[in-house]
Amino acid sequence: MLYLLTALSDGGDFFNLFRYITFRAGGAFMTALIFGFVFGKPLINALRRKQGKGQPIREDGPEGHFAKAGTPTMGGLLIVGALTFSTVLWARMDNPFVLMVLFVTLCYAAIGFTDDYAKVTKQSTDGLSGKARLAAGFLVAAIAGFWAASYHPEGLSNQLAFPVFKDMLLNLSFLFVPFAMLVIVGAANAVNFTDGLDGLAVMPVMIAAATFGIIAYFVGRADFTEYLDVHYVDGTGEITIFCAALIGGGLGFLWYNAPPAAVFMGDTGSLALGGALGAIAVATKHEIVLAIVGGLFVMETLSVIIQVAYFKRTGKRVFLMAPIHHHYEKKGWSEPQIVIRFWIISLILAMIGLATLKIR
Repeated sequence: MLYLLTALSDGGDFFNLFRYITFRAGGAFMTALIFGFVFGKPLINALRRKQGKGQPIREDGPEGHFAKAGTPTMGGLLIVGALTFSTVLWARMDNPFVLMVLFVTLCYAAIGFTDDYAKVTKQSTDGLSGKARLAAGFLVAAIAGFWAASYHPEGLSNQLAFPVFKDMLLNLSFLFVPFAMLVIVGAANAVNFTDGLDGLAVMPVMIAAATFGIIAYFVGRADFTEYLDVHYVDGTGEITIFCAALIGGGLGFLWYNAPPAAVFMGDTGSLALGGALGAIAVATKHEIVLAIVGGLFVMETLSVIIQVAYFKRTGKRVFLMAPIHHHYEKKGWSEPQIVIRFWIISLILAMIGLATLKIR
């Protein structure tokens, strides 16, 4: 919206700053951060009044989690509200990729909110049925996949790009949309699995958002893509502003989610943020890099898949409890140890993901 102020510029004044993605990304970050600080406490108080007993705690979960009973959920509303307001204010809303990513984020937030609402009202860990949640998620992802493919450059549309190998493209043809669906739904549910400890999911999401903000900025600039030998996707630079808003909103939320958490993000936040990362990866043609940058989320998801498959086959468990962060809780690691060590892993993986831009 503020980009419209460039119409008042003669090319050398203050209003000219709004042409620059970097300036608007900084503004988006600060706006979302302030939004989180201003509305965080009132939202938490409102959620506590409405929810009463707060988020239900799994009876078979780690014993330390019973002390968290009564903590309100749906705190993801704070992040989604901050990043939406900030993105609309600072990004170009005529950009199809910004609109696509925002569409996925809001739709997945709505799915998560429905799930959280069902859990709170029934005071049960069983919310929206898994089939209904997946069906809705795949529908949104299918629309996003078509959306992205229609705006990708002709030579990249329906193609899968590989990191490191600069000229390697795989033509997925009509399979691109199903592939995009798997990326977006997979990312959403992977972040959802990771959201099990105070602050565990939000920081890796912010690290991934920062990484993809850089990638989006580079991929959206012809001069940078020529230097780095990566594929140019016109318009993706504006996604940097969305990523900056996500980081600002995430920090505002983390202020209240730091141990001991005053609020949980719930599925409202985890599905929205994971879906956003998946949509950004599809838009920038860096789907495989998402698996590297978001390797922590992949690890959490694989631990659940392995646990369920092995238990069904043998009746035994590979991990003491899945997702894997609960396994380490059962082994006696403290919650801060797990959270901080997982943050470190996320940062290392982000650096590896960024390195793929130059290693060609």
